[in-house]
Amino acid sequence: MIFRYEAIDSQGVNKVGLVEADTSQEAILLLNENGLSLLKLDVANVKTRITIPFLNRVSMKDVVVFARQFSIMISAGIAMVQALRILVNQTENPNLKKVIIEIADEVDGGATLSDCLAKRPKIFSNFFVSVTKSGERSGKLDEVLNYLADEIGKDYDMIAKIRGAMIYPAVVLVGMFAIGVVMMVFVLPKLMDVLTETGTALPLATRILIAVSNAITGYWWLILILFGGLIAAIRMALASRSGRRVFDVLVLRLPVFGKLFQKILLVRFCRSMNTLLLGGVTIENSLAIAGDVVSNLTYKDLIEKTIHSVEDGNSISTIFLESSLIPKMVSYMMQVGEESGKLDVIFNKVAEFYNREIDNMLANMMSLLEPLVMILIGVGVGIMVAAVIMPMYSMVGNF
Repeated sequence: MIFRYEAIDSQGVNKVGLVEADTSQEAILLLNENGLSLLKLDVANVKTRITIPFLNRVSMKDVVVFARQFSIMISAGIAMVQALRILVNQTENPNLKKVIIEIADEVDGGATLSDCLAKRPKIFSNFFVSVTKSGERSGKLDEVLNYLADEIGKDYDMIAKIRGAMIYPAVVLVGMFAIGVVMMVFVLPKLMDVLTETGTALPLATRILIAVSNAITGYWWLILILFGGLIAAIRMALASRSGRRVFDVLVLRLPVFGKLFQKILLVRFCRSMNTLLLGGVTIENSLAIAGDVVSNLTYKDLIEKTIHSVEDGNSISTIFLESSLIPKMVSYMMQVGEESGKLDVIFNKVAEFYNREIDNMLANMMSLLEPLVMILIGVGVGIMVAAVIMPMYSMVGNF
């Protein structure tokens, strides 16, 4: 339950806010532990929703909105705890609402905002926490939060564009697969019974189609078991570091898509480095945090080597210049950025350049995917029709 309270702190200042507890007694105890003397406690009129973890998970968009609204309130001079209390009522996501209540109580109890965020890594990344911490130290928390919202928003927009580009071919292929299964299970068996009864010699395509139809209708349970086992095996492999490494290497070597993924990783790396360096985070720590943002183990290994190289006194571009994963242009620009003392600006320029490259690649891929999908549909329908029509022609010819 969520309770609204009025209390007085140890300095005699009135406090109004929300606290979450199972009972009113637990709420009172929690407030007393935070040094508050209770004046009034009521059940808060907060809208309740059915909380299904999958449907109510905190998305990147939720975090962007939170950072943006929080930044505006802090820049307007509203106290941090009060701003958090206000955000509780403005937040739609019930899971994030609960988290903000907890953070507000912890901050009110004396904890720093960055420490509170760090306790919730599933919602606030190491990148978010580190940049927030730099804002607390510099006294520019409102600017940092606004910049964070901008950068995470850019990342969200890029992911949304990629998902949007993949929706059309994915929907068409899934629909085609579903129609094929329906044909195999319900339509073809009846047609094939008629054809086999006539004793007509069936073409190879028809025999293959009959075999597939028989396998689906007769052994559907085995197919489901094998499919489930395959998914479980893939998930187990990806859970291990060696399996994940193999997967990450294969992703980067995919035709066409491999280049796209490389550019996406470069944009994320450069954008993260730009934000962290602007926030006053050291190069070594920035590289470590950016490595987590990148997520691909092949690039993580490269970044770890770079960290060791920088700690030994070398340039940040030394390892990058030796790697085939990093375009030479990026490495040379990083070198120029170090020499000029404008490394953060260089990272921003590189991120903008490759973001435009991604947009162009997605546009070209969509132009190519649409006709390719139509051709694939035509071939699939043609094979199925031929497998059914050809024996019918033979049957008619026999009469």
